[in-house]
Amino acid sequence: MKTLFKLAGLLAMTGALISCGDNKEMADYQIIPLPQEVVTTSNGEFVLDNGTKIIYLGDNEMMQRNAQFLAGYLKKATGADYTTEAGTDGKGNILLSLGLTAETPEAYQLDVTSDGVSITGASEAGVFYGIQTLRKSVSPVINSTPVLAAVQIKDYPRFGYRGVHFDVSRHFFTVDEAKSYIDMMVLHNMNRLHWHLTDDQGWRLEIKKYPLLTEIGANRKETVIGRNSGEYDGKPYGGFYTQEQAREIVAYAAERYITVIPEIDLPGHMQAALAAYPHLGCTGGPYEVWTQWGVSDNVLCAGNDSVLTFIDDVFSEVMDIFPSRYIHVGGDECPKAKWGTCPKCQARIKTLGLKADAKHSKEEYLQSFIINHAEKFLNEHGRRIIGWDEILEGGLAPNATVMSWRGEGGGIEAAKQKHDVIMTPNTYLYFDYYQTKDTENEPLAIGGYLPIERVYNYEPMPASLTPEEQKYIIGVQANHWSEYIPTYSQLQYMALPRWAALSEVQWTNPDKKNYKDFLSRLPRLINLYALEGYNYATHVFDVKADFVANSADGTVDVVMGTIDNAPIHYTLDGTEPTTTSPVADSILVIKESCTLNALALRPTGNSRMLTEKIAFSKSTSKPTKANQPVNKQYQYNGVTTLTDGLKGNGNYKTGRWIAFYRNDMDVTIDLQQSTRISSVAFTTCVEKGDWVFDARGFTVEVSDDGNNFTEVASEEYPAMKESDRNGLYEHKLTFTPVQARYVRVLVPSEKSIPQWHGGRGNSGFLFVDEVTIE
Repeated sequence: MKTLFKLAGLLAMTGALISCGDNKEMADYQIIPLPQEVVTTSNGEFVLDNGTKIIYLGDNEMMQRNAQFLAGYLKKATGADYTTEAGTDGKGNILLSLGLTAETPEAYQLDVTSDGVSITGASEAGVFYGIQTLRKSVSPVINSTPVLAAVQIKDYPRFGYRGVHFDVSRHFFTVDEAKSYIDMMVLHNMNRLHWHLTDDQGWRLEIKKYPLLTEIGANRKETVIGRNSGEYDGKPYGGFYTQEQAREIVAYAAERYITVIPEIDLPGHMQAALAAYPHLGCTGGPYEVWTQWGVSDNVLCAGNDSVLTFIDDVFSEVMDIFPSRYIHVGGDECPKAKWGTCPKCQARIKTLGLKADAKHSKEEYLQSFIINHAEKFLNEHGRRIIGWDEILEGGLAPNATVMSWRGEGGGIEAAKQKHDVIMTPNTYLYFDYYQTKDTENEPLAIGGYLPIERVYNYEPMPASLTPEEQKYIIGVQANHWSEYIPTYSQLQYMALPRWAALSEVQWTNPDKKNYKDFLSRLPRLINLYALEGYNYATHVFDVKADFVANSADGTVDVVMGTIDNAPIHYTLDGTEPTTTSPVADSILVIKESCTLNALALRPTGNSRMLTEKIAFSKSTSKPTKANQPVNKQYQYNGVTTLTDGLKGNGNYKTGRWIAFYRNDMDVTIDLQQSTRISSVAFTTCVEKGDWVFDARGFTVEVSDDGNNFTEVASEEYPAMKESDRNGLYEHKLTFTPVQARYVRVLVPSEKSIPQWHGGRGNSGFLFVDEVTIE
């Protein structure tokens, strides 16, 4: 993958200079996540010199460990050794103590005066988070002496559940990598590790009663290349954790106040288990550990009593390894096709008296039976379940917590039913999505587009819920599905610095959040990424550009900026900018077709090139009205996206496309004067697996007054076939030249997905970009 700067250059730019001599470095309390309350005082300052000791409660092992953590952090940042010592007198030292009265046990208060530093927590965990604040306030400069200005910080987390997801089933990560992942969580004040241990492509946890789960289920013979290309690498792939290794990771996390929540995904995503024990499936196999990505139709047989025994046995061993209150049972993406034809499953449906109704099929109610069985067993052993929002289908298990991933709808529904909810919507918190529009220069991702700004601006409390219902939103989590994340280095790259934005969503109250302020604080945290050797993405240092279709002037107006206000040089002829090129210090007005190149030129290294082709036609930057609503989920900049001179690529989530769902694209473009036209064209983006289909037709109408329209061209398109490719589809209608001021473009969407598709009968999304009129 391409990186923006060499490490030394970036360190120099953001201030993390490696010093050869002793110098004083002022601490900065503007950290990430931003504390709830930071008040500077007039009590002087305190110098953390070699004589400073870290004092802790002597009869408390966790506090002793906290002190040792702090000493380790300070040594890595400054190179100095700090002594830890049991006691109660913190004068002239750093005192760690308990006794803070607060609603949440993770609250702390950090006080700095000329007499020393005190961190007082409502619990040992609270003290630990106070330590993280002190750690992040100190500049990582070797051979420096930190100077702390007098301050009082009162802090606590907004959410008690602050999680990230760790998928080791598609690609496996070692024990040391798992520990490193936990250390990254610590730096971002996170406290829940959701460990996705099983899936169709690999079973990763030793279960002693079922040894074939790891002997067979942990190993696939090969792996598909790219996005289910049909080609395979021919290389066996495997790996699993012994129970002792899993306990080691759980203990490592617990010492850092992180709870590990294991996921055994059922009744779907079980093909690896079926490969080991084929009698657990509806057909009896044979099965193999899946070598491709996606969702397998082979699931646990819900009519087989041995499946219920298997579930109980597996969770018995899981509970012995993981002390967490929650156990994740998955429940997502379970195809029901095999159940529909399986005699055992149909017999179970009959025995239970399950019947389809307007809300759910009988097979969906059968899945609820499986989830309820797992919950009952776990509840009897003092545990609670979390499931993906599909567990709403067929009715929620009585005490289930819902993890809402398909947008926020499932979470809203669960909260209304008075069930706890963890928000993890894919539209904001799936970090296997691209983080830049420049996908050609990025490692392969599953798709989507999720820049750091979108993550930061996520508000997990739906306004549609009452204050009482909002109390059931207990946490926020980001997910890292690893189909396209084969190495730990790439996992870090996909996480950082988006975790920084996530941490502020999880920790900081919304009235304290401000994206511009967040960006000003981010370089300090990135210094710590560099200090720890993390492989982080550098897109935040690129040139950011906003393009506005200015219909008043018929121009495309461009506003460019950088995180550090570095000078931006640009060209409009496709050449590479240099220091002699114009500087973009105001709005750049584009009046004709061009190729815009822009660079932030820094002494430490140039940014990546921003390149945008702006193509003018007679419709560019003309007033555009949507006669039918744009889909809100994919509205982005609205209907003007169709006439802004910019074309989208093959990723429909970049903001260059807008979507229509369950209605048609119907837009009117005002050319502002009578204009001779002879063709209209537009482009669609198709991704059939995501229910995104091509248009079903195309009609052009013209008018002189905007009220009375005459059709000048029209054609219909057939429903897509399974063999039709994904990607971009160009549509153009050419007709005898006419004079018109208003042009109406009507494009029907797919109202009934064909029978060959898993979404058969449902409406498809229509994603459309640039309407070009000539």
